[in-house]
Amino acid sequence: MKFIRQSFAILGVNLSGVMHRVGSVLTIIIGVACAVGVLVSMLAMGSGAREQEMGDVRADGVVLTTTGARFGQGNIARGEADAILGLPGIRRGTDGEPIVVLQSMVPIEGRRRLTGNRIYFPLIGITQNVTQLQPEIRLTGGRMFQRGLHELIASNPCTRQFTGFEIGARRPIHGSDWTIVGNFDRGLGQQCVVYADVDSIMSTFRRNSYTSALAQLRSPTDYDSLRDAVKANPTLHLEAQHEREVVEDGFRQLNALLNFVSYFVGTIMAIGATFGAVNSLYAVVDSRRRELATLRAIGFGPGPIVLSILVESILWALPGALLGVALAWVFFNGLSASPFGYSFQLRVTASLAVLGVAWALGMGLLGGLLPALRAARVPVTTALRAT
Repeated sequence: MKFIRQSFAILGVNLSGVMHRVGSVLTIIIGVACAVGVLVSMLAMGSGAREQEMGDVRADGVVLTTTGARFGQGNIARGEADAILGLPGIRRGTDGEPIVVLQSMVPIEGRRRLTGNRIYFPLIGITQNVTQLQPEIRLTGGRMFQRGLHELIASNPCTRQFTGFEIGARRPIHGSDWTIVGNFDRGLGQQCVVYADVDSIMSTFRRNSYTSALAQLRSPTDYDSLRDAVKANPTLHLEAQHEREVVEDGFRQLNALLNFVSYFVGTIMAIGATFGAVNSLYAVVDSRRRELATLRAIGFGPGPIVLSILVESILWALPGALLGVALAWVFFNGLSASPFGYSFQLRVTASLAVLGVAWALGMGLLGGLLPALRAARVPVTTALRAT
């Protein structure tokens, strides 16, 4: 109890003299705010990418690919595609047919409007019942592509970010001219997506197999029966996965890269802010050597002195953390970003705010540790000589 009383008494003395050392306090607050603001704003890229990639994922969505192949790299023969239509648990559309969308992906090139840089992204050949599987697809201009023709529909981000994706534009693909006949929005997605008739794509590129198949279940509980049916059929060299699993796996490398860059830059900023806090607190301790020695002389132990300095350091880090989170939210929340050709909006979430505060408190603790130990070792003779 005595330890706690002494700690709070010393902390009260420390805080009462804050007006005499405003510069040191501001150095700590601003340094922590910059470090936290940079960390949170950069982590907001990963948060925004995850929110977008998972935003349109359905619990009843299933992806079928060749066993062991990554999404978009499968080799589903036409016979296997016909067998997929007869699997149990698949919902049927208004036309009575199973809601299964067969896909074939090929890379195409786009040029950014502002810089002219080339970016490659997939052209996705699909069957026309895609709107039953993905009702979030909404045409905003033009019409749907027609089966068997060299026609494309492009998402609106394509028209904003790249040249040659407006309605009526013609694009050379594998020696043939393809016409943009429609533009569409696609739920939360902000990246460029281009669709075409899957049979036209396979004919143009002389393919006899699909890369993947997307299916909608009658209910999420039908997943096990469909998966077991796939495993039990020796003619199907396929595996079924939840749509969520496939999306998470496809974006794992991007998320890992974004998080690495965020923590790397954030750590560098945190180290700089911590050193700034150490220097500021060292200056405070040195200016109060006589006062600290006097406290030791009248019976205050080194433990309460250490604790009071640590608490003071953490207290100054807290407003810096809140300021940094606030600045990140004001300037970066909702901001559009397009790293590596993938577009999304940054999201400063509550979990990132909590992480930023915890990061700042860690900086305050580390920044106050060495000055606190130095304060506890101030010799009593310093006060005696001063008297």
